[in-house]
Amino acid sequence: MSTTSKLRRDIRRRRETQAANREAANASPVEPHAELRDQQRTLLAGIVRRDGEWVLGMDGRIAGQSESAAQVLALIMQAGELHERKGTPVRLVYSDALRDAAQAEANAQGLSFDEFKDALAAKMAAGKAN
Repeated sequence: MSTTSKLRRDIRRRRETQAANREAANASPVEPHAELRDQQRTLLAGIVRRDGEWVLGMDGRIAGQSESAAQVLALIMQAGELHERKGTPVRLVYSDALRDAAQAEANAQGLSFDEFKDALAAKMAAGKAN
């Protein structure tokens, strides 16, 4: 191998590494806002905020994303209730920012958050029946 080809390869690798580092530094931050854990502290579901959207993760995968804080909070609460009904005690912890955003969104629709949550559950049950 010639010294110039090795030099070109090293320069190319260095540039690729620098570009990857720049991309990682410029990536949008992920803010954790909620987590649903079982008694063994295993993470069952979580909500983060990224790029202005609420992202719901379940079982290590992204289950969905929405601009609606009320919707993702209601969904993770329903997941917790489902686990409880199946006999798995869970603990849901969520941030004040998520709670406040969800309540404000429900209030903007003329509902309390509990009414919003019940309406979403009914809508999902009706969709499941079809």
